[in-house]
Amino acid sequence: MSRYLERAEHTTRLLDVNLNLMLDESPISAERRWKRVLQALGGPKNIEWTGEPYALTQALTFDTENKASILSCIIAARENSRHVREQISTEQWHRLNSLYLQVTRPELQHRTQSEAFGAGVTQPSEFLQSVLEAAHQFQGVTDSTMNHGEGWQFIQVGRYIERASATALLLQAYHIDLWGYPERATDGNEYLDWMGLLRSATAFEAYCKVYTADLTPEQIFEFLLLDEEFPHSVRFSIDSLQCALEKIQGDSGRSRAEGLRRLSGRLQSSLNYSSVDEILNQDVVAYLGGIQAQCRAIHETIYELYVDYSIQAALAG
Repeated sequence: MSRYLERAEHTTRLLDVNLNLMLDESPISAERRWKRVLQALGGPKNIEWTGEPYALTQALTFDTENKASILSCIIAARENSRHVREQISTEQWHRLNSLYLQVTRPELQHRTQSEAFGAGVTQPSEFLQSVLEAAHQFQGVTDSTMNHGEGWQFIQVGRYIERASATALLLQAYHIDLWGYPERATDGNEYLDWMGLLRSATAFEAYCKVYTADLTPEQIFEFLLLDEEFPHSVRFSIDSLQCALEKIQGDSGRSRAEGLRRLSGRLQSSLNYSSVDEILNQDVVAYLGGIQAQCRAIHETIYELYVDYSIQAALAG
């Protein structure tokens, strides 16, 4: 449930940011930017850039054949919440169910499919903003109404493992344009790209408080990857993931979680004891891909330990 909601929020934010940047871009930069959006979302199957940003936005929002679309993620999150209804609060269920009803309204489906967000930037932007607000409200309701026990810790695990993987993939998508050619002169479009990257991770204001308004690709990379205080950085996400896992392992007393502890601890250490210069001097794409691979390994191990385990394994502790 938590991973699907985080994914829906991330996709919503990417679309909203890039729709707003359309007013300041050339056709060439628009093509590059929207292809980068698709790359940052993991290259959804059967969705390609055809030169129509509203059609692409519609597909990434409402196409239920695409399992990573906003609508698909919200439907999956609501379905999963039904299975743990007794574990979450009534306020959480009402907030998530309201979001589901909001995005599945018949008149909204009909209008967006027929017009493909063609009425201008305002219409999709307002819808995307309402989804973002609902996702934030769910997080607030979760923290304020749910007992912070094992169930709440699993929500943190889902949120932060998805966030770490998404931020790493976002940096990977921007790598060639922002850090691939350090000797290239900076132009106006690159400043828009840098701002777009920061806003895609809700990081623009937070970045400016640390580095002022001095936008440089190395500092942006360091902030989104290694900052220990910003909630959407990879390091903060993995620190929070590790904290939640340690609490779960302590509460459940499972001795067989040692493999999971090693996986998450290794990833946490690689981020806590690395410098941005060391990372930029190696194959950055491979490094970011390694973070995503480790997140997948952690997810699979969690699933085997706590979801799809055998009775014999449970009895063994």
